[in-house]
Amino acid sequence: MREWLQSLWEEPWKPVARWAAAAWLSFFALFLIYAFAQHGGYLFIDSANLVVHEGGHLLFGWFDPTLGIWGGTILQWLVPLLLAGYFFTQRQPAAFAFCLFFFFENWLYTATYMADARAMALPLVTVGDPDYVEHDWNTIFSSLGVLRYDTAIAAVVRFFGWCGMLGTSAWLGWRSFRQPDKAE
Repeated sequence: MREWLQSLWEEPWKPVARWAAAAWLSFFALFLIYAFAQHGGYLFIDSANLVVHEGGHLLFGWFDPTLGIWGGTILQWLVPLLLAGYFFTQRQPAAFAFCLFFFFENWLYTATYMADARAMALPLVTVGDPDYVEHDWNTIFSSLGVLRYDTAIAAVVRFFGWCGMLGTSAWLGWRSFRQPDKAE
C-alpha cells in the first residue's frame, strides 16, 4: 500500500491546456467574487449542498441518531472530497481542483449554519416529520458544551473555507502555467 501511494504521489499530472486553465481560473475568480458579495448568504450552489446534506441525515441516521445529526455535514463534505480523491488518483488537475474548490465552498455553507446555532433564525429543512425538525448545529454545539462559541467557530470554519478555495485556485494556476503548453 505504501509503495502504491508513493508511486501515485510521484506520477505526473495530466496537462491542462492554458486556455482551459484560464477558463477554470476565471470561473473560480467569478465565483469567489460572487460568494464574497453575498456576505455569508445563500449561494446558488447551496441548493445542491442542501440536497446532499439532507441525504446525509438519512444515510447516517441508520447507524445512530447522533451520527444522523452529524451525517448531513459529513456527507456534504465527503462527496466533493471523495470525488477530489478520485481525480487525484487519475491525476486530472482541473477536475481535482473543481471538486476540492467545492469541498471548501461547503465550509462557507456550513459556517453560515453554525453561526445560526443560538439564534436559530434560518429556515430549517427536513426530510422527516416537520414537527420534529431540529437545528443540527444547535444540537451538536449544545451536546459539546460550546453553543456560546457558535459564531467564533463559524468564523474559523469560514476562514478555512476561503483559504481552501483560494489555495485550490492558486494551485491550479501554478500547476497549469508552469508546465510546457503541450495540451493545446
